[in-house]
Amino acid sequence: MQLLQRPLRCIRALGHLPSRSLMNLGELVSALNDFASLSLAESWDNVGLLVEPSPPHTVNTLFLTNDLTEEVMEEAVQKKADLILSYHPPVFTPLKRVTWKTWKERLVVRALEHRIGIYSPHTAYDAIPHGVNDWLAKGLGACTSVPLRPSTAPSCPAEGTHRVEFCTDDTEHLDTVLSKIRDIQETSCLTTLPARVEGEEQTRVILNCSQKALLKVVALLSQNSLYQRTEILLLQKPLLPHTGMGRLCTLSEPVSLLDITERIKSHLKLPHVRLAVGMGKTLESPVKKTALCAGSGSSVLKGAEADLYLTGEMSHHDVLDAVANGISVILCEHSNTERGFLTELRDMLDVHLQNKVNIVVSEKDRDPLQVA
Repeated sequence: MQLLQRPLRCIRALGHLPSRSLMNLGELVSALNDFASLSLAESWDNVGLLVEPSPPHTVNTLFLTNDLTEEVMEEAVQKKADLILSYHPPVFTPLKRVTWKTWKERLVVRALEHRIGIYSPHTAYDAIPHGVNDWLAKGLGACTSVPLRPSTAPSCPAEGTHRVEFCTDDTEHLDTVLSKIRDIQETSCLTTLPARVEGEEQTRVILNCSQKALLKVVALLSQNSLYQRTEILLLQKPLLPHTGMGRLCTLSEPVSLLDITERIKSHLKLPHVRLAVGMGKTLESPVKKTALCAGSGSSVLKGAEADLYLTGEMSHHDVLDAVANGISVILCEHSNTERGFLTELRDMLDVHLQNKVNIVVSEKDRDPLQVA
């Protein structure tokens, strides 16, 4: 009896293991887009599903990497990946052909041969709360942070880029003007309201239009002697809280430049970083504000008022500019400021995808630059 009971207990224990189910590629891509809207990515970026096997395609294993090199691709094949999430887009500039000649073409060939999709979020993950830049900021210690370049809402109720408003008491010609406005493409939300201006009953006209249509609307109003009574408002999309490129971090307590350097090395698991000490500063100078941007941060950090700039790489002359302004600079190499986020991403996606797929982080992915 005892011999029989032991395997039964093993069967019960196995029954408590979390079950994984397949996800359709389209369903998974939609879930990834919900996790981080691709509309948050920079306009120059190439994000989303880049390589798609012929449908139907189901995903059991999602493979995470910072850079999709040929070595990492072979690892993904060995681990039977169905979809690779590569933070950096392996296909960025357009491919004119897909042959075996260049390494990026070979990535596409290998992916399609093994029915592996490729998805890249890149700068969308930089912008989101709890994304790459917020992960990098954890290396500073206790601090508060705001985006250096906040993101705007991808869409808002108002249409067009400008709002035009004018009042008139010339009801005789108003219908003709309104008819001509409606004929102008990229105008919308045309509304008329009764209004009292300086004690006189008038009609207020409100409309939205694009930048291109604005020129035509203004010309029409000028022809009908209405432009002098016109107000033009620039419509701006609302800013998204805690979302955007880079971070300006204010430490709870100032620490020395030497201490903050050691914290960053520990967080990134690096034995060495490159350090430029700001003019008039020393390793013992206090650091209270740090401006950071994962990857290549020159364009985002430029002009930020801080004691320290933290990024992966900057040009020689941008470093000189920062140092001349008394700002110290720490460079960690490009992907070293991004790769560690993948472990946190795996845990967040496990929850977001409700444990429906196996999520694996690459063991071969690494920064190409090493200290010799």
